[in-house]
Amino acid sequence: MARPATKPKADTLPGKSKSPQAGDNSVSPEQLKTFYRDMLLIRRFEERAGQLYGMGLIGGFCHLYIGQEAVVVGMQSTIDDKDSIVTSYRDHGHMLAAGMDPKGVMAELTGRSGGYSKGKGGSMHMFSREKNFYGGHGIVGAQVPIGTGLAFAHKYRGNKNVSLTYFGDGSANQGQVYEAMNMAALWKLPVVYIIENNRYGMGTSVERSTAITELYKHGEAFGIPGEAVDGMDVLAVRAAGEKAVEHAKSGQGPYILEMQTYRYRGHSMSDPAKYRTKEEVDKYRSERDPIDHVRKLLLEGKVADEAALKAVDAEIRKIVNDSAEFAQHSPEPDPSELWTDVLVGA
Repeated sequence: MARPATKPKADTLPGKSKSPQAGDNSVSPEQLKTFYRDMLLIRRFEERAGQLYGMGLIGGFCHLYIGQEAVVVGMQSTIDDKDSIVTSYRDHGHMLAAGMDPKGVMAELTGRSGGYSKGKGGSMHMFSREKNFYGGHGIVGAQVPIGTGLAFAHKYRGNKNVSLTYFGDGSANQGQVYEAMNMAALWKLPVVYIIENNRYGMGTSVERSTAITELYKHGEAFGIPGEAVDGMDVLAVRAAGEKAVEHAKSGQGPYILEMQTYRYRGHSMSDPAKYRTKEEVDKYRSERDPIDHVRKLLLEGKVADEAALKAVDAEIRKIVNDSAEFAQHSPEPDPSELWTDVLVGA
């Protein structure tokens, strides 16, 4: 019989939004506006994807990134276009932050030929060699050995680049994750492991599934340093990301960042999320929302006014609407596509 849900520990509940620590706010006004725009694009895109799913235009699984936008936007700002990115099935936000076209992402979600995987991958399996984005993977934790392998390739080629390898708290206990960490530490591979701890692996809280809930310590057996980061604050994410990326690129080996974040929606679109209270979700939305935090910084710092922010929102809504229109009018893949992209020609 399933155990009843337990009340989250006090240290897992959201505290009041804090001002950035010293060094966290060392970004230009233009970069702060870029962070706001990029996070808003992910939020509005995911909201529209949820609508299309409800209309039956997106089939299969669909995991939304709403609430976690600061993690990937902050991390993406610390790397260049030759670094590698790999993540799990909650991947739409990572694609957009990597610069992939919203039209191609939405078309793939709807299974159309204009999508990044020609309509054959859907929500969980999109790739872009041009953006060095290597998926989107549906198997829990399977992307971690792949991300470690990408780091091995960087070191083998001597190109001084890094692999950002994202996974969730639900993946953190997978055996293959530890095997990959051992190899990364042994060979001092340039990989940053980013654990997006959104408090619940599917419907199970971290406290019920993990003996050591400080997930950044999971690499201690291999000598991998790590730290916990406020994943709802894009400036804190950027500051920690810069440190971790420099560590990896300088030849010191892997680094673990535990991003303490929160998803507002269920694990997937089929999840009613009854394992947590409405009050808990509302508290995160009202006190810790990553987009509201940057909005407040922009307004208080007089970097932008209400009219400018409304203009950004209007621009983003148009981009998202255009992507939905493109997706719905893009043709479905021809049946012959079943036989393409299976093998790489010699």
